[in-house]
Amino acid sequence: MLSLLEIIAKTTDFFASKGVESARLNAEHVIGHALGLKRMQLYLQFERLLTDAELDKIRPLVKRRAQREPLQHILGTVEWGGLTLKCDRRALVPRPETEELLEMVLARVNEVPSDAAKTEQRILDLGTGTGALALGLAKARPEARVTAVDASAEALNLARENSQTTGLAERVEFMLSDWFSALPDTARFEVIVSNPPYLTDDEVAAAEPEVRLHDPRAALVAEDAGLADLKTIIAGAADLLLPNGLLALETGIAQHSTLVKILETTGWRAIESRKDLSGRDRFVLARR
Repeated sequence: MLSLLEIIAKTTDFFASKGVESARLNAEHVIGHALGLKRMQLYLQFERLLTDAELDKIRPLVKRRAQREPLQHILGTVEWGGLTLKCDRRALVPRPETEELLEMVLARVNEVPSDAAKTEQRILDLGTGTGALALGLAKARPEARVTAVDASAEALNLARENSQTTGLAERVEFMLSDWFSALPDTARFEVIVSNPPYLTDDEVAAAEPEVRLHDPRAALVAEDAGLADLKTIIAGAADLLLPNGLLALETGIAQHSTLVKILETTGWRAIESRKDLSGRDRFVLARR
């Protein structure tokens, strides 16, 4: 029989041999999930000998992670923006970079005045996926009215499930829509946010297996060197944002000069090109 610590060590080495980043952290998460233990509980039981039944629970999950299935899919959830979100193949795994976008929007949202006749701000999340941005904004802005759209019915179902488990179902309206297509002609917003597809085929081909093999391709790749959907959003948002309205986008790291030129020549102002915490050009913000 092997101790819990020995199993963690063996799993760590196995994950490292398969190219899994942060192999020890992944091992602890996978083993803890299989045993129904939190990481701190693992530390308190390092010397405990594992039974065959417990090892039988651990092995299939270790195999899945070694095959580079995302950890979030194996655990079934991801902690993001102060929320616990269900996560599976129906939508992109919410990334830390997108959480940075959420924080940027919240830092600026008080600068976006609501219509004088209303007390609530209207927020549109385009390509909502798991619902992460929409739900994060709804949680942080209880007075806001959030609309979340996605062209994937499966992703939208996942977002709805997350709205239920987070207790935010009454605060977000979900709509099946190819970007703006299903929105009513009268729709207007103070804030539009989006993490759209912005990668090229070559970039996806070079990505880690967790992305290349498990994230929905339609949520990753855009035509025109990854710019097609970003251009569509910028053009459509111009008619839907109220005066001084905020557009906030997550983008590819080589697209900023092109996007800034488009914004400058189409009447946008207060244009910001922002880096993520790793120092890469990642976000573009602008006001109408």
